[in-house]
Amino acid sequence: MVVDVAPLLRGEVKRVDIDYRLSPEQIDGVFFDSDAHVIGRITDNAGYMRLVLKAELSYHGECARCLAPVNGVFSLDFERTVVTEGTLTEQQDAEDSDEYVVLNGTELDVDEPLREELLLGFPTRLLCSEDCPGLCPRCGKPRREGDCGCGGKEIDPRLAILKTFFDDSEEENN
Repeated sequence: MVVDVAPLLRGEVKRVDIDYRLSPEQIDGVFFDSDAHVIGRITDNAGYMRLVLKAELSYHGECARCLAPVNGVFSLDFERTVVTEGTLTEQQDAEDSDEYVVLNGTELDVDEPLREELLLGFPTRLLCSEDCPGLCPRCGKPRREGDCGCGGKEIDPRLAILKTFFDDSEEENN
C-alpha cells in the first residue's frame, strides 16, 4: 500500500490511519487462509514521523515433529521511523537500515518492508506444542498418543560391535 503523507508534511493533520490487506509471500509447507490484515498509523510529532503497524495472518500447516495439523494466527508489531530521501548518512543507512522507511516524495510504500518483516518473523518450523515428542523412529506412531511398544533405545548397527567389547571387559574386571 502506498500512503500519501502530504497532509502530514504540510501540517494539516497529525495522524494518518492505515487499514488494508496485504498478500504475504508463500512459505514452503505453510498455507495462508487469507491475506494479512494490517492496521496502524503514521504520526507526526513536530517533524518526527513514526510508522506503527500491526499485522495478523492466519495460517495452517503440519507440525514439524509429528505431522499433526497446526492452525494459528501470526501477529507482528512493526515500527519504523519515517525519513525523507537524503536525510540519512551512508553510515546510518548501512547500520540501521531496518529502523527506517524512506519517503519517495510524499508517498510511503509500506508493503515491501512489512512483507520482509513478516517473512523474517514467521516461525521457521510449525509445532503443535512446544513439548511435542514427535514420532517413534521405528513405527512412526505419534508419541503423544502413548507408548507404541517398540522398546527402548536402538543401538546403531555400525556401533553394535563396540557393545560386545565393553561387555567382555566388564566380565574380566569382576
